[in-house]
Amino acid sequence: MRIRVVGAGTMGRGIAQWAVTAGHTVELADARTEAVADAVAFVRTMLERAVVKGRMSRADADRAASALVPLDSPYDAAHDAASGATADGGAPQLVIEAVLEDLEVKAELFTGLERVLPEETVFATNTSSLSVTRIGARLTDPGRLAGLHFFNPVPLMKLVEVVPGAATREDVPELLTALVAESGHRPVTVADTPGFLVNHAGRGLVTEAFALLEESVAGHAAIDRIARDVLGLRMGPFELMDLTGLDVTASVMDTVWEGFRHADRLRPSYLPANRVAAGLYGRKSRRGFYGYGEGEAGPSLPEPRIEGGDPARPVRVTGDELADLAAADAAPHDALVLVPTWGTSVAAAVVENGLPAERTLGVDPLSLGTPRRVLAVTPATRDDAVRDAVAVLARDGHAVSVVRDTAGSVAQRLLASVVNVATGIAERGIAAPADIDVAVTLGLGYPRGPLAWGDAVGAARMLALLRALQAETGDPRHRPTPWLTHRASLGLPLSTPMPRLPE
Repeated sequence: MRIRVVGAGTMGRGIAQWAVTAGHTVELADARTEAVADAVAFVRTMLERAVVKGRMSRADADRAASALVPLDSPYDAAHDAASGATADGGAPQLVIEAVLEDLEVKAELFTGLERVLPEETVFATNTSSLSVTRIGARLTDPGRLAGLHFFNPVPLMKLVEVVPGAATREDVPELLTALVAESGHRPVTVADTPGFLVNHAGRGLVTEAFALLEESVAGHAAIDRIARDVLGLRMGPFELMDLTGLDVTASVMDTVWEGFRHADRLRPSYLPANRVAAGLYGRKSRRGFYGYGEGEAGPSLPEPRIEGGDPARPVRVTGDELADLAAADAAPHDALVLVPTWGTSVAAAVVENGLPAERTLGVDPLSLGTPRRVLAVTPATRDDAVRDAVAVLARDGHAVSVVRDTAGSVAQRLLASVVNVATGIAERGIAAPADIDVAVTLGLGYPRGPLAWGDAVGAARMLALLRALQAETGDPRHRPTPWLTHRASLGLPLSTPMPRLPE
């Protein structure tokens, strides 16, 4: 296929590299001709690097390099790669736009392209947040335009969101899906909604992380450690925001929340605005939630430890989940009392069961089978009880995080939000359940898709967690979706699709 990529920045270069590596001819254009030359040189350097690393043969690299066609203007009518002259038969079959994330700029580009390219040429916008329908509405034929959202770095991030607009012809998404699949990436079809699929799904983690920070349940570094060690994420939410840029994350949070008419489940925190105003973007400003200047450790900063506890202090527990931590001869007047907190708080367990508040602490059951155990303390917990509980939980080599008492503790709240937001995406028909899981694992690097994750915990248990969170906090953002409620009630996996209804 002959593909014209307009925009020679980071995304455009990546798309061009992906396309020529897959065997396509790529015309590369930009408003700045020097950017085109730089992009061509960059792609050829990447091809050479692939040869050196044994990932590509010399012949394939030479063929791919020769398939790069620099253009003087995005609006060239057609281009003949062999002669360098314009020719009627050399029109691209597809144009992929990767220019500034501005609706007016993109719409102006496509209206100009519509005037010079034949009607058979399909248009695709790489927008990550703008409405495909609104961009296409400026065209005489909006049916030829769809979204084709790549992720950076394009050659390594194998996911591509195919986004039909409201007026897109049915054959266009089919063509784009086939192209992406045949070229080595994984396409997922996504409705034209705010944030599409991956950016929408990602709100589950970061909005809840900010809520925990807002409530002073734990500091950002502690939340990141729990996310990595208990949930198995490659990066904690604050570490991830430092990498992507808090300015970008904050904008996406607001866009998705506003686009879905202030849905409680997507409600952003008040915290990012001041940090963005202060320029605390993360790695690109050398300071965010962590410091990235000379001599600063970034997210690798050492973990503070609580020393001086008694690992032999007697322990009694409530519930079978913590049975391995109990001591058979625990004296009621002296023993620590450890309670599992599934969607509830330690304070509620103290009141409900008449437990001694000064030496009762919570343990997150979700953390038991992981390298890190999470201990929750209330305002009534004595300091010696905290030290001893840490020593007890660390006896077999586990790391221990101490957090303030909250319904569900840190990991449960993060997971509940991730799963609930994903079931909301499924409920709205934004993407198929299987595509939701694939997109999140490929696009966000989660250890499993959110629907599969919920099923691994148990749909009924996830429902009980969310209901408990909503009941104890009164916050409507914890309200479980009908998708989750119905499948849990019927004993079905969360990945069960809706049946097709007659037209």
